[in-house]
Amino acid sequence: MTVQRNKSAELEGIELRQTETRPNGPTGRPLRSFDEPAPLKGHGPARIIALCNQKGGVGKTTTTISVGAALADYGRRVLAIDFDPQGALSAGLGVQTHDVPNIYDLLLGSIKDPHEAIQSTSTPGLDVIPANIDLSAAEVHLVNEVAREQILASVLRKVKDEYDVILIDCQPSLGLLTVNALTASHGVLIPLECEFFALRGVALLIETIEKVKDRLNPAIGLDGILATMYDSRTLHSREVLERVVETFGEKVFETVIGRTVKFPDASVAAAPITSFAPEHPAAEAYRQLARELISRGAVA
Repeated sequence: MTVQRNKSAELEGIELRQTETRPNGPTGRPLRSFDEPAPLKGHGPARIIALCNQKGGVGKTTTTISVGAALADYGRRVLAIDFDPQGALSAGLGVQTHDVPNIYDLLLGSIKDPHEAIQSTSTPGLDVIPANIDLSAAEVHLVNEVAREQILASVLRKVKDEYDVILIDCQPSLGLLTVNALTASHGVLIPLECEFFALRGVALLIETIEKVKDRLNPAIGLDGILATMYDSRTLHSREVLERVVETFGEKVFETVIGRTVKFPDASVAAAPITSFAPEHPAAEAYRQLARELISRGAVA
């Protein structure tokens, strides 16, 4: 009996030492690896995810493009919706935005079939519905419409069975367009710049999501918060990320996106980072985010 107890204690000690020496990632949690997902046997219906933050410049569009391309590379059928009048998503994917059917036409009902507005991209499996400056007038036109918060949801119902995930790149506001996106979505992914002023607005966004859940879309939930533009060299970045993890716990993705000039370079090239610089750590970070989303069940 004494020998058995000693062996048990020794094994427990080994396991404890292994846990203690396991390196921690930027979020302060032990680093995890996410396995490459198995191929899908079929496609659809899509899970709809809104990428939302009322603060601009936090990486919503970059994340939509990059994680969309990474998911497509893993065999998922992805539809990206440009829901920002600036049209950055469309430009970043190199698709035409003027003199073509777009999301504004679908919202106003001037075209009825979303397939007329869907454009393919250079990444196989990744399609996009573009937007341009016309979308800025949508809120004025929709304000008197019946069930105005649910118009995007009715548009996406016509194509959701053809895709595995639909990503909505929201504009930096909490207006009617963003409420439409939240009403249409199953989940919300919040890109959050590792900067103090970006952190301040998250509470208001969470409150808006809760109101939409209570009044318009009971099925919506927070898929997670993605730390972006992280710079491990600065104390400020580390402190902001630490506070986010303290506040939101497991809702913070383990994947963290670092700051790099490769993102604007990829935007100029109108290509996702995963194809523009496939070996760069930023490309691997978005591939890891895609694997983490699948691991969490946010994407099939």
